[in-house]
Amino acid sequence: MKIAIISDVHDNPVNLKKCLDWCAANGVGDVVCCGDVTNSDTLKFLSEHWRGPIHLVKGNMEIYDEAETGLYENIRYYGRTGEFNLGDKKIGLCHEPFLIDKLLANNGHDIIFYGHTHKPWQSKKNDVMLVNPGTLGGTFQRATFAVWDTESDNLELKILDTL
Repeated sequence: MKIAIISDVHDNPVNLKKCLDWCAANGVGDVVCCGDVTNSDTLKFLSEHWRGPIHLVKGNMEIYDEAETGLYENIRYYGRTGEFNLGDKKIGLCHEPFLIDKLLANNGHDIIFYGHTHKPWQSKKNDVMLVNPGTLGGTFQRATFAVWDTESDNLELKILDTL
């Protein structure tokens, strides 16, 4: 299964729509959002423009009420950190990098996604792949997101303005 990983949307519906349209045309199943959607309108836009499952954690810039996440059937909201399984893969997610160690303490993750820095990055810690998809909003860096194929373990960075 292909999943898209986005972070740091920062209320940019134009970039969000372009990303979600690409995902729909390219067989993506779930969307993982590592926070900083920011406001209620963008949260609603995300839910309405992606009908599949959305795994969402809280970023440091959110101004929507967390209770609003319950209004959308396709959003699975985890708070500051989240863990879920897709097939035989255990996935962790958070926004701020300092929360990665909290996830690693739970053991058994295949991959952990995070955001906050706006810089795409990939590294390993304790044999767990750590991936930051960059900023979909395009603030301070080019707009990017990642796509991970859980079956082949192929991970790709997508630069939005080249799609």
